[in-house]
Amino acid sequence: MNMIKNVFIALAIASLAIVSAPAAHAGDPQLEAAISAGQVGERIDGYLGVVGSAEPAVVRKVQEINNRRRALYEQLSQQTGTTVAQVARVTGEKQIARTGSGQYYMDETGAWVKK
Repeated sequence: MNMIKNVFIALAIASLAIVSAPAAHAGDPQLEAAISAGQVGERIDGYLGVVGSAEPAVVRKVQEINNRRRALYEQLSQQTGTTVAQVARVTGEKQIARTGSGQYYMDETGAWVKK
């Protein structure tokens, strides 16, 4: 029962962190262009992913953002007594819900889907 309570607390904190913070890639024209072009998308596990292939600079930016997300997930998991994977998963679901029409996201099966 305590684990369920912690998961719900993690959900609330992750949701608040996502809603109150701008997108990790906001303001980066190169990454925004890659997302619009379908080269980068949100993954169900809470991280960005490269859809197919992209320029090395875009791949590096995706990795940088994922490193920042992982650090935030670790912090939230420690605060809530849940796992990094649980926090990341909740965040992934929220980010996919915020994905714009025509953009890509990775579904449960690991397939890229155009929204």
